[in-house]
Amino acid sequence: MAKKEMRRPIESGCPDGFQYMHPVMVKNFGQWKWHDHPRPGVLRHVAESGDAIWTVRAGTQRILDVFTLRTLCDIGDEFADGHVRFTIRSNIEYMVDGEEKVNPLIDALESAGFVVGGTANSVAMIAHTQGWLHCDIPGTDASGVVKSMMDELIDEFRNCNMPNRVHITTSCCQINCGGQGDIAINVQHTKPPKINHDLVANVCERPSVVARCPVAAIRPAQVNGKPTLEVDEKKCICCGACYPPCPPMQINDPEHTKLAIWVGGNHSNARSKPSFQKLVASGIPNNPPRWPEATAIVKKILNTYKDDARDWERINDWIDRIGWPRFFELTGLPFTKYHIDHWRGSRRSLNSSTHIRF
Repeated sequence: MAKKEMRRPIESGCPDGFQYMHPVMVKNFGQWKWHDHPRPGVLRHVAESGDAIWTVRAGTQRILDVFTLRTLCDIGDEFADGHVRFTIRSNIEYMVDGEEKVNPLIDALESAGFVVGGTANSVAMIAHTQGWLHCDIPGTDASGVVKSMMDELIDEFRNCNMPNRVHITTSCCQINCGGQGDIAINVQHTKPPKINHDLVANVCERPSVVARCPVAAIRPAQVNGKPTLEVDEKKCICCGACYPPCPPMQINDPEHTKLAIWVGGNHSNARSKPSFQKLVASGIPNNPPRWPEATAIVKKILNTYKDDARDWERINDWIDRIGWPRFFELTGLPFTKYHIDHWRGSRRSLNSSTHIRF
C-alpha cells in the first residue's frame, strides 16, 4: 500500500478561522444586533436576521491531558453542535443554535466535573505562565498556585457577584510573561544567584550569559584558574534571567524565593486609561502545595473590593477613587517603604492610553 503523503505545512500564518466557526456565526458575521447574559457562563447573541446563538463557557486547566481533551470533545459532539473554541484564559466555549440545547450541555459539563461560569462580573479563570513544563527559569509552579487559588475562588467564577470583571494572573518568574491583571501573583527572588564555578566553563556559553543580564551585572571572571562568571550584587535585580543559559548560576532557593502580589493592572480603556499594577504585598512564603498565605491575601483583597467598590468599577478604578492609603487601611495589609512608587521616567515614553499625542 502506498504511503499517504503528509499535508504540507502552511507557512502563511494562522489558518483561516472561518472553517472552524459555527455556521450561524459564519452566516451572520459582522451583523449582530444585540447580545445579553441569560445566566453566569452563558452568552446569547442575536443577529439582524433573527438568528441567535448561545455560547456556554466552562473552566479548564491550562495544561490539558489527552483524556480531558477527549472528554470535552465528546461532550461537544453529543450535546453541542460540534463547534468549540478556547479563550485566552484556557476556558472552553461551546456554541449552540437553540436555547433547548443549553441546559443539557451545562448538565453534561458539570456531571463531568467542569464548572460553568467566568462571564460578566465574575472572577475569570486565573491565567498563568508556562511553569516547569515548558519554561526553563521558573522559581515556582504557577499552575499549582492557580489550582490552589481557584479551589478557593470557584464560587466567584461560578457566580457574578463582583462589581466588575476581575482578571488574576500568576507568573513563575520575575520576567512575568503572564502579563498583568487586576491582581497578579509573581515569584520574587530576594538573593542573587549562587554560582558553581567548577561547572560554568563546561556548561555555559559565557558571552550569552553576559548578554542575557538586563542590568549588566554579570561579567567574565577566573576562579581557581578556571574561566567562570561573577555577579555584581549591587547591580543585580535578582530576576533569574541568567539561569536558563547557565544552570550553574542557580537562583531558586526554598528560603529566599518568595511570592509578591500586585494589584491595579488594566489593559482596557473602557472607563479609564490602561494602568500599571502596583506592589501591595511582598515576601509571601512560596509554600506549596496549597500556598495558603498567598491565597488568603488574594481573598482578602477580593472581599474588600466586593464590599467597597461601586458598580462597574474595576480594581484600578476603585483604588484611584479611594486612594492607596485607604486601600491599605481597608485590606489590613502592611505598608512599607518598598510600596512607594517614585519613578516617573516612563510616563511620557510609554503609550498608556489610546489618545494620539503629537
